[in-house]
Amino acid sequence: MVQKLKQNSRPHNVAFVLGNGTSRKNLNLNETKNWGTVYGCNALYREFEPDYLIAVDTKMVNEIIAAGYHKDHQVWTNPNKGITSKSNVNFFSPHKGWSSGPTALWMACQQPYSQIYIFGFDYQGLEGKFNNVYADTFNYKKSHDAATFFGNWLSQTEKTVKEFKNINFFRVMEPGQFVPDKLQGIPNLQHITYENFEQKFKGSTYTTKNHQKTSI
Repeated sequence: MVQKLKQNSRPHNVAFVLGNGTSRKNLNLNETKNWGTVYGCNALYREFEPDYLIAVDTKMVNEIIAAGYHKDHQVWTNPNKGITSKSNVNFFSPHKGWSSGPTALWMACQQPYSQIYIFGFDYQGLEGKFNNVYADTFNYKKSHDAATFFGNWLSQTEKTVKEFKNINFFRVMEPGQFVPDKLQGIPNLQHITYENFEQKFKGSTYTTKNHQKTSI
């Protein structure tokens, strides 16, 4: 995989990897670009332009292409004959065959970041229901649908964090949020709250009082 790191004036040692679990709602998306390079997944493009957009589901990739987003932004995916256009789309070679979030995390690890902050990797459903900020929208399940099996996402995240021991990973989460057993006790992975994150990256989160859900 040849990933050309974008040239910008932001810190080059920090990256943010954005999953779409609902815990990510507290993040001020626009502010992240002041602090580092941003890797996002799937329908994130509908409301925000990350530096790199990763999508491996064919339906989602085709939605991105139909919207024309790939023409002016870096979109990465796995080779798949069902993709409607190969033009201006970047293909992983070799590819991992993983889900979008862990693939985005692995992609970020190919660059010499010393710190990677992970958001929206919730794994667990919401009281057994589908957990995603884009629930009830095109190409996504309904919010009342059963939670998606997360075992593959979890194993892929675990493999990545353990492989790249020279990177310090920070999973940003709500107080008391689910921490899978597989992600506990890993020396280079910390689970921190948004309050901890805000102390370092001022202005990067919304307070509960003034945060409003983005219209999709």
